[in-house]
Amino acid sequence: MNRYRWRTFALELAMVAVAAVIGFPVYVLVNLAIRAPSDNSSPIRPTTSPTLDNFTQAWQEGALGGALVNSVLVTTASVVVVLAVSSLAAYPIARATARWSRGMFLLIMLGLVLPFQLAALPLYQTMRDLGLLGSAWALILFYSGLLVPFTTFLYVGFLRALPRDFEDAALIDGCTPMRAFRYVVFPMLKPVTVTALVLNAVGVWNDFFTPLLYLSGSTQQTMPVAIAGFFGQFVSDWNLVFAALVISVVPILAVYFALQRSIINGFAGGLRG
Repeated sequence: MNRYRWRTFALELAMVAVAAVIGFPVYVLVNLAIRAPSDNSSPIRPTTSPTLDNFTQAWQEGALGGALVNSVLVTTASVVVVLAVSSLAAYPIARATARWSRGMFLLIMLGLVLPFQLAALPLYQTMRDLGLLGSAWALILFYSGLLVPFTTFLYVGFLRALPRDFEDAALIDGCTPMRAFRYVVFPMLKPVTVTALVLNAVGVWNDFFTPLLYLSGSTQQTMPVAIAGFFGQFVSDWNLVFAALVISVVPILAVYFALQRSIINGFAGGLRG
C-alpha cells in the first residue's frame, strides 16, 4: 500500500483550497437567495432567518414558469438536432479514407474559427424574412447550426479511436451502413454523446444575447432574459435576482449530476484517443 506522505497532504490542501474558491460564490448566491429583503448585513454573513418567499415572489413577478418552459423546449430541441446531425456527419468523415473526407472535415471546422457575430445581422434579416422572429424556432435553428461544428469535432475524434471490428462484423452479416451505425456504432458513442449533450445544453441554457435578439418584443422569454427583467433603471431587488438565479441553475445542475459518470467516461475516452 502507498504510504501517506507530505506530498499527498499538500495535494489535499490544494484541492480543498480550490473547492473553497469555487464554492464561495455558490455560498453567497444561496445565502442571499434565502435572505429577507430587510436584512442588510454582509453577504458573507450566514442568514439567521432564512425564507423561501423570495423564490415564490421571483417566480410570480418574473413569469419564470413560461420562461422555464421556453428554455427547456429550446435547449432540448436544439441539442437533439445537433446530436443527430453531428453524429451522422461524423461517421462517414471518420471512417472514409478518401480526400473528400479530410476536406469536408476542415470545411466543418471553419465553423469553430469564424465568430458567429460576423453573421449576426444577415441571420437576423433571414429570420425576419422567414417570419420566425419572436418564435422559439428561430433559436432552435440558430443553435442547431452554431453547435454542429464543435459537436462533429468531438464525434470524429471519438470515432477515429473506436475499433471497427463490431461494425465490420455487422456489415458482413448483411447490415447496411446506416443500420450498422444505428444499432452497433451509436450505442458505443454513449460517453461522447453524453459529454456533448451536457456541454451544448449548458451553452444554450445560459445564452443571453441570442434570445434577447430574436425574441425581443415578444411575450416569449428564456430564463436569462427573464432574470434580466428584474433589473430596473434605478433599482434592483438583489434577493429576487439571486432567487431567480438559483431556480435557473437547478435544472441544468440536475442534468449534470445525473450524467456525471458518463461525462467523465467521455472525457477519459477522448483523452485515450
